[in-house]
Parts: sequence; C-alpha cells; structure tokens
Amino acid sequence: MSLNTINNQTIALAGIAQAAALVQQLATTGSADSKALEASIASLFVSDEHGVENVYGGLSGLKLGLERLNDQMTGLKIANPEQARYAASLVFLENQLSRQPAMLKSIFTGIGRAQAQTEHFGLLHENVLANLGDIYHTTISTLQPRIMVNGEQEYLSKPDVVNKIRACLLAGIRSAILWKQCGGARWKFLFYRKKIQAELQILLQRL
Repeated sequence: MSLNTINNQTIALAGIAQAAALVQQLATTGSADSKALEASIASLFVSDEHGVENVYGGLSGLKLGLERLNDQMTGLKIANPEQARYAASLVFLENQLSRQPAMLKSIFTGIGRAQAQTEHFGLLHENVLANLGDIYHTTISTLQPRIMVNGEQEYLSKPDVVNKIRACLLAGIRSAILWKQCGGARWKFLFYRKKIQAELQILLQRL
C-alpha cells in the first residue's frame, strides 16, 4: 500500500505540529500534555509498516497535533508564530539531515539503545528521555541553523525539562522524515493547502 496519500501526509504534518506544540508547552510551563507527549515519544520506536496512524498509536494520540495544525491553517494570520517557526525549522533540519547518512545511522543506533531502555524503565522514564535528549544534542543540534527555543528560564534551566524538549524535537524530526516518505514537500504544503484542510476536518471528526 502506497504511503503517498493526502491522508498520510496530513497525519505526518500533525505529528510535526504536535512536537512543536509540546516544545512550546514545556518551555513556557515546564509540563506538557501527557497523552500527546507519550504518543510523540513512542513514535520514535514505531515503524510505518502497519500504517502511518499506527506510528502515533492511533489518531487519539495526535489530537493535540491535529488541533494545532488546524489552528495554523484556518486563519488569515498565523495562529501561533512560535509553534510555526519550530515546525518549519524541523522540516528544514530534516532536509539537512537527509544529506548526512553517517549522522542518520548514529541517530538510528541511539534510538535502538533507547528502545531497549524503554523495555526496562518505561517510555517516559528520565533515563530514556535523557538518552533521547543526548541523541538530539550530539547530532541534529549541530546542524545549522539550530532551533532556538524560547520560554521561561526557570524551566529551560532544568535538565529534565531540557531533555523532554530535545526528545520532542527528535520526535518532530521523525515526523518530518515520515512526511517526506509520504510524498510531502514544501510545494505540496503550499499548493495542496485546501486538500490538507479538508483532510484535517475528516480526521478531526474521527477523534
């Protein structure tokens, strides 16, 4: 079955939007939507062989991302410029990463180690999140331009919050890779906007 459908592209875009929303929540409040956080982190360990929805544990795991993507696409003004900037940066960095096979291999190896940790500690254990945060820090954050996260210093100075933010950014890169695998491209986002909006309404009605 082809991954290249507007349905799959919209789901993957919602994955990027969800990662961006989680980063903003963590940076500004120190906490995040727990169900969305779990679904986004889990997406790092799930392949798309059973469908794109399954990567996020079903549509319910993407509720935050679908809602945020809908917010960003329905108004004349950008609903949340900060989240839009994070999302655009993730797509741009994924494009850079795709030209770095050695870095990609290093990331996949690291994620494999983190997956083994989840079986011992659980998905959102601080050790797992620290490992995922370190993967992001030593690989993707070395690409330019780096994503500058804005928020409250009291949260951005806490190692556990920083690890969650980096893990969410890594999950956003995973969704950006998925979007490209599903045929997503910048020009499609611009020219298929109405099709994506229509698909979003169908997906939101299924929640």
